[in-house]
Amino acid sequence: MSELNAAQRWDAGAYAKNARFIADLGLPVLNVLTPKAGERILDLGCGDGALTEKIADRGTCVVGIDSSPEFIAAAQARGLDARLADARALSFEAEFDAVFSNAALHWVGEPDRVLRGVRRALRPGGRFVGEFGGHGNVAAIRTALAAVLQRRGLPVASPWYFPTVEEYAERLQANGFALDSIVSFARPTLLPTGLRNWLTTFANPFVAAAAPGERGEILDAVTALLAPVLRDTQGRWTADYIRLRFAARRDEVSCAALRGLRELC
Repeated sequence: MSELNAAQRWDAGAYAKNARFIADLGLPVLNVLTPKAGERILDLGCGDGALTEKIADRGTCVVGIDSSPEFIAAAQARGLDARLADARALSFEAEFDAVFSNAALHWVGEPDRVLRGVRRALRPGGRFVGEFGGHGNVAAIRTALAAVLQRRGLPVASPWYFPTVEEYAERLQANGFALDSIVSFARPTLLPTGLRNWLTTFANPFVAAAAPGERGEILDAVTALLAPVLRDTQGRWTADYIRLRFAARRDEVSCAALRGLRELC
């Protein structure tokens, strides 16, 4: 995990309060997955297990993985098979009928390593279905963070990976997947507890280089800067989300045809 992503710390209780909408809005991509009873499914980046639980309710045998011990404990408390793991170093071999991921892949660096591990984890013809932040995701929020940090002489580095449709399609195909569908779309998202709580939940890496006493001031300044843009006259905040949704299958082509990436097999 990169130093930036290592700076992100998760509080399962705060996440449930401030970001439950993420699992709720993941239901459409779960319908793309169409999990079937008896299937073995890997939920990559399961978080606190709220959406993993819905996969299990379809009669599947689901395994959730996440890099956050706090999230894994919360998922296990739901009675789920949840395991601490690095998405860049999956150890599964032809074990799953499908791999599912919602709102997690933009937190993981080295996307090619992730994709190679997912392919190895799938049985022949297995499905890989997911949704995460696409190019332009939360652009206004990132711009405001950069402006406030630069004003204070602090470094600006994003922990997120937000690819275009074209880039991610190429990565999928180069790493042994046949693409069924991929689309990017705007999804303005109401923040039920406001922008300041969203920043507290998700923007830790941006303020990691600041002194502890300065971090709250930075997030307050970002909130004030964005109020004319993202807050309506009734005080409701809406984030400028852009999502990238895809469905692919493990492609049974020869390793030699995959740009020399023989480790795929």
